[in-house]
Amino acid sequence: MKIQVTVDQIETGQARLLIRPQEAEPIIWPSQYLPTGTKEGDILTIEIRQDPQATAEATERVKSLMDSLLQKNSKKRSD
Repeated sequence: MKIQVTVDQIETGQARLLIRPQEAEPIIWPSQYLPTGTKEGDILTIEIRQDPQATAEATERVKSLMDSLLQKNSKKRSD
């Protein structure tokens, strides 16, 4: 999915982006992640897509952490 936004304001490390075409829904975005030279009034295109591989990796990482914590907790109870 691609959306276009209008850069409404840039100040104190944040940008206020308005989703086009209605420009009624704002997104607050860290200005450090805007393309170099972006200024108020510019129109940007943002692509949003799911990343199944990254999701699976994050799920596995969290599962491993939870398993590790549960093992430590059960060891403390048995001591």
